[in-house]
Amino acid sequence: MNYFLSLFLSDMSSVDILQNWHKYKTLIAAGATAFAGLGALTYYFLKPKLKTIPRVPVDLNNQSAAIDGKPEQRGSRLCFPPDFLQYDSPNKDCVVISDVLFRGRKVTNNGPCLGARTGKDRAYEWLTYQQVIDQVIQFGSGLIYKGSKPQNDTFIGIYATNRPEWTIADYGTHYYSMVPVPLYDTLGIDACKHIINQCEMQVIVVDTEARVKTLISLKSELPILKLIVMIEPMTTELKKNVEEHGLELLSFKDILELGKRNPQPVQRPKPEDVYSIIYTSGTTGVPKGVVVTHGGFLTMVKSITHHFKPTFEPEPGEVYLSYLPLAHNFDRTAHIYLFMFGGQIGYFSRDVKLLLDDIMTLKPSLFATVPRVLNRVYDAIMSEVKSSFIKSTLLRWALASKKKEIDNFIYRKNSFWDRLVLHKIQNKLGGRIRLVVTGSAPLSVEVLNFVRCALSCVVVEAYGQTESGAGLSSSFPADPIPGSVGPPLPGCHIKLVDIPEMNYYVKDNVGEICAKADFIMKGYYKEPVLTAEALDEDGWLHTGDVGTWLPNGTLKIVDRKKNIFKLSQGEYIATEKIENIYQRSSFVAQTFVDGNSLKPCLMAIVVPDQIFLNKWTQQNKEYPSDLKEFCQKKEAKDLVLKDILEQGRIAELKGFEQVKDIYLEWDPFTVENDLLTPTFKNRRPTLRKKYQPIIDELYKKNGL
Repeated sequence: MNYFLSLFLSDMSSVDILQNWHKYKTLIAAGATAFAGLGALTYYFLKPKLKTIPRVPVDLNNQSAAIDGKPEQRGSRLCFPPDFLQYDSPNKDCVVISDVLFRGRKVTNNGPCLGARTGKDRAYEWLTYQQVIDQVIQFGSGLIYKGSKPQNDTFIGIYATNRPEWTIADYGTHYYSMVPVPLYDTLGIDACKHIINQCEMQVIVVDTEARVKTLISLKSELPILKLIVMIEPMTTELKKNVEEHGLELLSFKDILELGKRNPQPVQRPKPEDVYSIIYTSGTTGVPKGVVVTHGGFLTMVKSITHHFKPTFEPEPGEVYLSYLPLAHNFDRTAHIYLFMFGGQIGYFSRDVKLLLDDIMTLKPSLFATVPRVLNRVYDAIMSEVKSSFIKSTLLRWALASKKKEIDNFIYRKNSFWDRLVLHKIQNKLGGRIRLVVTGSAPLSVEVLNFVRCALSCVVVEAYGQTESGAGLSSSFPADPIPGSVGPPLPGCHIKLVDIPEMNYYVKDNVGEICAKADFIMKGYYKEPVLTAEALDEDGWLHTGDVGTWLPNGTLKIVDRKKNIFKLSQGEYIATEKIENIYQRSSFVAQTFVDGNSLKPCLMAIVVPDQIFLNKWTQQNKEYPSDLKEFCQKKEAKDLVLKDILEQGRIAELKGFEQVKDIYLEWDPFTVENDLLTPTFKNRRPTLRKKYQPIIDELYKKNGL
């Protein structure tokens, strides 16, 4: 081929070529053919071997089965007909939750289990599975030595952020048939008092001095509380202060040492025993205690395992970062799932500002998250490349190329585009993530596809509630088509029921999502009336979410029945749907939409997106990039209002669903200021309380 090129290129001007085209065209064609042929041969012999991931034995165009001929009621095709409930359950050696630690020890030959950044230069240090099991037994024994009864009506509180001691306390209680009850890190004083007294807790495990002081300040309202176990080092002054309030304060190490010196006989729970009482995050008032059993919760985790096979199954040594609140079912499910397969769980530094550094240090292979986190990653990267034509073009080409591969079930991190562009994004999250699981709220198709392609990993969107353990449905890891939360999990039936007040009817393939499974809660603790509202007489859980079945047999969440109210003209409003639509605006980071039955329209509080503003104001210098200054500028409010109304128009919101006016807020909604739940959902009662004067003023300003 070099011969053809040398003849063609040497001593040839463009004029010569044009004048003697008939002489050279055959030579050019021969050279081009030889070049193409050599290129094809080179690609054939040197191309990387592209392996497709295994796929589930289910037609992805027909993922769920109608039950008894009712298209609105469906089950998993991984189950056996005719009821589509029974399946070949995996990991039969795990019967109750504590069994998973022993299985993890076996499959890893006592490999690393729990890790924290306590080493030199904040490196992760690890406890082996046997060391964790030893401390679990010691902790439970220590509690019993101090008077806790090893039975299924003894409730032990855990009031701390994620760390190895949290998990050791969790497993140490139910290893002796006691019941761990998590308290959310930011539940608030009133909710904590309610939970402690309702469960009649005598012992609470806390992490910090601040929480110890919170508890002793409430001692007069917590008559049953006797013992506080503190994880972090304590001062002599603090111990004396606790004792002056009639309480006992021991360190976590003290309990372990007492248990080591006074081992107690194991009181292994039964599958039907209560595993835990998990309190809802309280978006609409006082949290409710969801009662789940060992057998039920474990069945749910096994169902997820069966659903993911053979496309994805954890390997011994799989690494996971625990940063989502352990008091919530999502992260506890991840723990059980990882332990069953011998995974390693590293804990974050308990400071969200250090989360990225934790990820880069730990290099997790599994990543559980919520849409809000992924949306921020997406927005940050898009804002970074937006100002550069070259960067944005290369990223667009890279994502398009990766999407073609993923649509053909090919996942790899060694392509040309990985090496040129995408490795920078992948390395920010440790560089070896192969599974992302997201839940708690809808994730846009655009962001989901971005994460799949940029990280070159499987992304699964799951749906569930505290009342269902954690999951009800999940997309298959092998399904390349986003936009749904997948079919029902094995062992679960899901049906739609009419919601007349919202004009949703099953005949139109839309209605409230109801579910029935062995892992549905037994009820709300000491709340028979609320239990009857959530579980009907046939055992169906009424979720309050609105869904529709897609043609491929997957479930799509379209609305929310809860948090609805009427406007003065009688129209029903579902605010969460509107908030999700408005947050599609690049200007918007957070939004709270509200109204009442005495007014004809809605108002909203909007927190602008600082990352977007930093880039946008470079091209629009008449607007300040400082968030507080931006929010105080009237033109900025008009700009944001116009943009969110346009998003509403695109989404075909009805006129009465669009807001009339907005207020720009520079201080974000956070878990710490009690405006978000620990799962990053709007905490509506506290938002309404804080912003009611502002919303009233918006109505007044608009003559309403």
